[in-house]
Amino acid sequence: MTPTIFAKKAEEVLRPLGCEVYVRDREWAEDKKMGGFLSVTRGSSEPPVFLEMHYKGGGANNFVLIGKGVTFDAGGISIKPSANMADMRADMSGGAAVLGTIFGLASLKVKSNVVALVPLVENLPSGSATKPGDVITAMNGKTICVDNTDAEGRLILADALCYSKEFNPVWVLDIATLTGAMQVAIGDTATGVFTNSNELYEDLEEAGLNTGDRVWRFPLWKRYSELVTKYPFYDVHNVGKGKGGGACKAAAFLKEFAPEKIDWLHLDMAGVMGPAKTAEYLSEGMQGRPTRMLIEFVQRRSVYK
Repeated sequence: MTPTIFAKKAEEVLRPLGCEVYVRDREWAEDKKMGGFLSVTRGSSEPPVFLEMHYKGGGANNFVLIGKGVTFDAGGISIKPSANMADMRADMSGGAAVLGTIFGLASLKVKSNVVALVPLVENLPSGSATKPGDVITAMNGKTICVDNTDAEGRLILADALCYSKEFNPVWVLDIATLTGAMQVAIGDTATGVFTNSNELYEDLEEAGLNTGDRVWRFPLWKRYSELVTKYPFYDVHNVGKGKGGGACKAAAFLKEFAPEKIDWLHLDMAGVMGPAKTAEYLSEGMQGRPTRMLIEFVQRRSVYK
């Protein structure tokens, strides 16, 4: 699957249900000054797509879902080992879960208003690819040193988080196959969650217990923010200082771009991507988790005024 194919599938699935689908191109992203998003796509001949989907079910709520949409991730110049690289076709699983959630909400006619954003790119090595050490500028004006081009998901999510502010959301949730560190930490049993809201986490946890998609909360401590921001020549480093805590540092990186004074959840679903069969109710192959949980979570939050 390519960014273009993903976007076409979204149109085919959602427009018959009355959803609005906007397929934004490279020029649009350039106008928005999405330097993080555009930096990842430089090595590929496939054009990037910033996919924007609106479900308008009514009610007093306005939420934003963001899904990582790297349709193939070779790691860029910081190339991945060849073993299991084919599985990186599933690095758009966060985006797929978000698309599935919008489809579910529209099919169930949930009384809520949800905007879904999926930045779609390929991350490949080539003569035009972003190089380790390059410094780019995100949509909010913050400069980022890209020290590892395989830490690309956080770059495209950074601009999507900045853009989410334009919709004046009650809360924003991003979901991504973001770090191998999360898979090391909790395996294929749960999705890791970072959030600034105890209330939202409690609702998410209960939704996950009901649907079979467990979650587990991790810290957003100041120490992790220091590890990605305390640099003299740029605002943020895309991997941060020191060893260990990779998932926590990635979340701290995203925190620098999340809308201020708005409840925010970051879900790292690297462990539950697949392809192993991890529960009796799931089929073989890529899992589609935690789409069920996201649908129930939005339903729960839609009852609040």
